[in-house]
Amino acid sequence: MGQGDVPERKRRALATAFDPVFYRTVYDDIARVGADPFLHYVETGWREGRDPAPWFSVSAYLERHPEADGGDPFAHYLLRGWSEGCEPSPSRHRERFLERIGASRKPVTSAPVSTPSEVEIPEPVASVHVDPEVHVDLDVHVEPDVLADPDPQGESDPDLPPGLTREAARALIAAGFDPAFYLSAYPDVAAAGQDPLEHYVVAGRWEGRDPRAGFRAADYLEVNPDVAASGMDPFLHWLVAGRAEGRPLRFELGFRGRIVAGLIPLQARMAAAASAAAGIAADRPRGLAPVSAASQAAGLHVTFSHDDFTKRIGGVQLCLQAESKGLVRRGIDHLHVFPAVPWPTLRPAGSRAPLGVVWNGHTLGHFAAGDILKAVGKRRSRAGASTTLAVHSLLGHEIGEVLDILAAAGARRGLFWLHDFAGLCAGYHLMRDEARDCGAPPAGSAACRVCVFGPGRDLHLSAHRRLFETLDLTLVAPSQAALDTWSAAPDAPAATAVQVHPHARLVPSGRFAEAAEGPLTIAFLGMPSAYKGWPVFTDLAERFRDDPRYRFVRLGSAAAPGAPADHIEVSVTADNPHAMREALDSARVDVAILWSLCRETFSFAAYEAAAAGAAILTGPDSGNIAAFTRAGGHGLVLPDEASLFAQFESGAVQSLSRKVRRPEICEIEYSGMSVDLLESLS
Repeated sequence: MGQGDVPERKRRALATAFDPVFYRTVYDDIARVGADPFLHYVETGWREGRDPAPWFSVSAYLERHPEADGGDPFAHYLLRGWSEGCEPSPSRHRERFLERIGASRKPVTSAPVSTPSEVEIPEPVASVHVDPEVHVDLDVHVEPDVLADPDPQGESDPDLPPGLTREAARALIAAGFDPAFYLSAYPDVAAAGQDPLEHYVVAGRWEGRDPRAGFRAADYLEVNPDVAASGMDPFLHWLVAGRAEGRPLRFELGFRGRIVAGLIPLQARMAAAASAAAGIAADRPRGLAPVSAASQAAGLHVTFSHDDFTKRIGGVQLCLQAESKGLVRRGIDHLHVFPAVPWPTLRPAGSRAPLGVVWNGHTLGHFAAGDILKAVGKRRSRAGASTTLAVHSLLGHEIGEVLDILAAAGARRGLFWLHDFAGLCAGYHLMRDEARDCGAPPAGSAACRVCVFGPGRDLHLSAHRRLFETLDLTLVAPSQAALDTWSAAPDAPAATAVQVHPHARLVPSGRFAEAAEGPLTIAFLGMPSAYKGWPVFTDLAERFRDDPRYRFVRLGSAAAPGAPADHIEVSVTADNPHAMREALDSARVDVAILWSLCRETFSFAAYEAAAAGAAILTGPDSGNIAAFTRAGGHGLVLPDEASLFAQFESGAVQSLSRKVRRPEICEIEYSGMSVDLLESLS
């Protein structure tokens, strides 16, 4: 069958998505015989199981979608599969293709762009006019005849400065462009097997993508509004004129200033959550049949949190996973209720939204609060066993619904876990404008009114007061540091009792950490979020990325695009709670940067780092991380970020290496969470 025999619609779809460079590169026989890649694929390639692009596997698609058998699977996907929800898998040849074309996906290794004077890329042109004799000095030489004349057809390009040809512009961009950074920052480009420079020049720069570490197009346009108004590519403008003119790359606000500058009003966040919740239809009540059915269980335990702990990863989720397993061992039914969509605050009084339900570790769906209330009421009438409760988080909940569900279940006595400080403020990390520790000042004070979370504080305080006044609750703090913060807050609701019950403890193993050869390995653990100190870590890694004394890594479930650190994949779950400790030990991590900006109530990361023999570097506002580090001699609590950077400048941080300290490796013994405390509630 020739190309002309392919229906026009199908041919156009295939021609648009087919990648001839990939096809020629991975199938050497096509290149040897000089066959046209597209014609070969259309006529015989798909029948032979050959893949048409790095992002599409013919065999995997047929395995998932057997209805496509008998025809070209790629055409099936392009013409109908994508609209039916079919998902492609990448070709098994993708990695080989990327290696062959030199598209490394390792983090960028070239020098960061910090200020105009520090950038080692082409010498700037003094004005937007380009001298014919100019050339660039980073292994890229632009021939004079390329720069001398405008477009050979005489057509001017409105996106370029006068006198600059498209070829010269591309050469200038290429000299300062970092392909490794681009592929790391934009995995969609890498997955598609596209040439990073080509993608940036053709599409990426107009999509607001950044060409290298340290140059953010959005920042440059913000600080240079005339460039934004001109419509010119910001990176090209900086290369041609901005650098010579001494233009700043961004407002030097620091990462905290950037956080504040990007704040979204609390009311807007709440409105967005309400809109998302309104789009979710509640399931029919019959889905709650397992909850209302008669049960021979030893009791019922009802919990509330901000999400589905069976499908999310994090500290609270791990606590609930452990709690759920412990309840199963005791023969106690477990009902968990969570908001169907994430909310930044509690829901306002009287508002309605679907609630998710997990029953004995299995998610049943999303239901109206009234239907959940009826289901637990029926169960109560059919079983006389006792009911206990544990509140892990009220984010996304409406306090009236919570109390009604608990009343229907016959639950009045239970636990309130201090995983965060949502009981004191809508800003549950106690960070003014998400940038600095505030310490929970008196509600209504000037310090409160200036904060983005000020408008939501009364909602949180009044709801939690009502909770504590209605129920018989023991406040359970995972650390003394967390309890001290709560107790010092002037508006903290009063609990019937308080107790400190750590989530875990270290158990010495008698084995000592093996010393690592080579540079000091510095790690960031977990989610790369601002309040966990990710901006501090990335600034540190950027500054010392070329320093042979140090190696920077990040351990987490997914790579952070554009991160200036090697990624080590690790995911902690209830079935594999020691994964992070084992990964840290295996990687011979010397130092963990746990520069949390907020008062951590516990921090599994701190325990995992210490257990693996890594020293901790943290700041004064990190709550239990600082308390744990001081009490156990697990590292250093430094006064500020300047002191942190000074440790690396001077090399003093090398005194924390595994080789110097020879720390003992520990096991981590996790608590049973609420299950450990159930007897005190009986």
